[in-house]
Amino acid sequence: MADSDFVEVYGGIYEHSPWVAERVSAVLGNSNADTEVLARLMADSVDNAAVETQLELIRAHPDLAGKAQIAGELTAESTAEQSRAGLDQCTAEEFQRFQSLNASYKQKFGFPFIKAVRDSDRLEILEAFADRLGNDYDTEFETALQEIHKIARLRLTALEGSK
Repeated sequence: MADSDFVEVYGGIYEHSPWVAERVSAVLGNSNADTEVLARLMADSVDNAAVETQLELIRAHPDLAGKAQIAGELTAESTAEQSRAGLDQCTAEEFQRFQSLNASYKQKFGFPFIKAVRDSDRLEILEAFADRLGNDYDTEFETALQEIHKIARLRLTALEGSK
């Protein structure tokens, strides 16, 4: 597959970060790879990127049940993931709690709370949110990257299943 085609197909696997697909395309060349190999190569590209590049990737993710969701500004993938978790059905109280936790989390860590929400519900997400606020910066930075890799793997699996 040509580099431009590869990036067009896989450029959205990592939120607003087509550079991940660009790096993997350069490694693969014209070779084909299954979902497992792609997931590993993409994760390796992120894990071996500069810390500032990793931080940009983390910051490219939207807040959960945040303003971008309300304004309809999420990527199609994020919209579907947040909807599956019921984040589009929050009560006023739950929505306010998400807003408060989003603000506290961003103030403490300087980046949004990241969680692969596909197999979670609103209450589980809120609980994880509150629990992780007690972590230190390095733990949360690494946790955010691991959650991003989970999201990417789920997106790759869904993409491969739709072909």
